[in-house]
Amino acid sequence: MNEQGEKERNNLHFKYILVGTLILLGLIIFRYARPYMSGFLGAATLYVIVSGQQRSLTQKYRLPKSLSALLIMLEVLIFILIPLTGLTLLVIDTFSGITIDPQVILDNVNAFILSLEERLGFNLFTPGNLSGLPKLGTDLLQILGNSIYSFVINVIVILFVLYYMLFSNDEFEKSIREILPFKEENKQILAEETRLIIQANAIGIPLMAIIQGLFAYLGYLIFGVESALLYAILTAFSTILPLVGTMIVWVPLSISLLIGGDIVNGVGLATYGMFIIGGVDNVARFLLQKKLADIHPLITVFGVIIGIPMFGFWGIIFGPLLLSLFILFFNMYRHEYVKGSKAEPRVTTRIKARKVSIPGYKPNKTKKKKIHVPKSE
Repeated sequence: MNEQGEKERNNLHFKYILVGTLILLGLIIFRYARPYMSGFLGAATLYVIVSGQQRSLTQKYRLPKSLSALLIMLEVLIFILIPLTGLTLLVIDTFSGITIDPQVILDNVNAFILSLEERLGFNLFTPGNLSGLPKLGTDLLQILGNSIYSFVINVIVILFVLYYMLFSNDEFEKSIREILPFKEENKQILAEETRLIIQANAIGIPLMAIIQGLFAYLGYLIFGVESALLYAILTAFSTILPLVGTMIVWVPLSISLLIGGDIVNGVGLATYGMFIIGGVDNVARFLLQKKLADIHPLITVFGVIIGIPMFGFWGIIFGPLLLSLFILFFNMYRHEYVKGSKAEPRVTTRIKARKVSIPGYKPNKTKKKKIHVPKSE
């Protein structure tokens, strides 16, 4: 007994050493691989979206894994990564061609502020405060220029990582399932909830951006905004920003038209932005989120707030995912260990959950047994 107990203690000791070593090495790797974290997260996002195609090509059409992975990579490159990179380069190129005259900006802004101060009867700003406005454009250009190198590098990382994830999809998914400390039913639920949340953000947010960009482009053309296409693209990108959203683009444009003396177009663009662009934002966001996955809007808003500082661009997907997983684990704990709790191990609504078929998951349902009553002769 003593020998057996000593052996178990040694095994437990070695287990803790191994776990501690893995955590230490993981922290070291994470520290130096953090600049490329967007690439790994982007590859994981795209894998969730296209993994079904990989299974279809290898199982239904009997293609080799290497060939099917290459075909899917070409699809991702042509329809997702190249357009996204092209839009980013377009924004950078357009901004780099803009010449900023600080004196003209200050004169126009000062004239507008002075007219407001005369009507309100008190001082709003001083020329010293306004002197920093032109510097904002230069700082923005510098930030965009520094980001383009990181963006291109992470696109390359996405392609490499995605290929090996698709090539070893069975082993990859099996290893993930092995380390999850849940029973099989909860593993199935976690996998399905994660897929729904990623799809809701990875598909819903780009569709939302395209819709708002189109409506914004029409408005900018109608009200005489120069470089309407550029500002429409910026409006599309701004949909990921929580709370302010597209207002960060069309509000300054409206103010610039008012400062330039174009009162009609300035007021018209402000009204169009408030009721049309803002209205499309609310309606389309509601319909898309309900169609893809019924996730509470607060999870999306606060998830983006948390995710963007942590993960950069991909934080719009993994921020809500991180917050959703926290709520999911909390609901699982309540469901399993709190007596009398009515919590469901879900983040999406129960109606949405019923529409999803999960392989291997059979909900507990008590069926009433039919009692055979013999007919009286």
